[in-house]
Amino acid sequence: MSEAFDQDRLVAQAADDDQETIIEKSLRPRTIQEYIGQEKIKNELRVYIEAAKKREEALDHVLLYGPPGLGKTTLAFVIGHEMGVHVRTTSGPAIEKSGDLVALLAELKAGDILFIDEIHRLPKAVEEVLYSAMEDFYIDIVVGEGPAAHPVHFPLPPFTLIGATTRAGLLSAPLRDRFGIVAHMSYYTVAELKTIVQRTADIFNIKITADGAIEVGRRSRGTPRVANRLLKRIRDFAQVAGQHCVDASTADDALNQLEVDNDGLDQVDRKILTMIIKFYNGGPVGLKTIAANVGEEVQTIEEMYEPYLMQSGFLKRTPRGRMATAKSYQHLGLQRPEAK
Repeated sequence: MSEAFDQDRLVAQAADDDQETIIEKSLRPRTIQEYIGQEKIKNELRVYIEAAKKREEALDHVLLYGPPGLGKTTLAFVIGHEMGVHVRTTSGPAIEKSGDLVALLAELKAGDILFIDEIHRLPKAVEEVLYSAMEDFYIDIVVGEGPAAHPVHFPLPPFTLIGATTRAGLLSAPLRDRFGIVAHMSYYTVAELKTIVQRTADIFNIKITADGAIEVGRRSRGTPRVANRLLKRIRDFAQVAGQHCVDASTADDALNQLEVDNDGLDQVDRKILTMIIKFYNGGPVGLKTIAANVGEEVQTIEEMYEPYLMQSGFLKRTPRGRMATAKSYQHLGLQRPEAK
């Protein structure tokens, strides 16, 4: 997916730029109690964190997986705060060789957390070095080249690795099996998103009614990051219109102008569904064909669009390809072929 398109798409779940990252950090809760949603994961983490603290041990390694924008990075920092340890962050693509990994691990103190975003994109050679680091807290590396090359045994303090990924299926079995705590991040309910929107509104000094917060939450694709972005754009429309409080009507008018419909679909989502229905009689259609018609990469379609469309019942995946559901026809106001 091109950077320009990612910046233009209002309901994109990925962070855009440095300013967006700064804003998101200001919205992030610090404790489990402040963290909204993901109740099952939070309840389990409370137990694991309390047990680790009582034993004065590092928390077991944690794998967080699920669609983008659901709070995986935020939860990693919450865990660090609850454990009272430092969190060092990086990403899979940023660790190009084993030396990069060694440099990161060498800076950790006992109990500290190394957070690796997009961990499924770790180079294979780096991943293999990580096995002994996770399991036995040491790394064996080869220093030098040719006849001068020699192995070096590098001991590590007990630490916690938190890996985050949107594509858990791409993790190798040896790496996945070394995570003692595996948590699937789910889409948020409207009630949870309403609370998040109200919290964000307080931080930004935006007056919003309960029904206004519900309207924003209902059209946020079950994703807190999207809800916060929509709220900021709605604030702009409200200020220009001279409205000092965001209610349901104000939110609805702004979101309609932004082409975000009642189910949170934007023009690109509708384009995908319309293309499948009109060009291919509702499918099945291969992922590469969809990507070519929409003008995006296969990975972009698979990671950014499909999860929500499938979760919401607009799209289904079959062995032969993707198919539009009856809900898609109804949503777009189109007639199903068998009903003609």
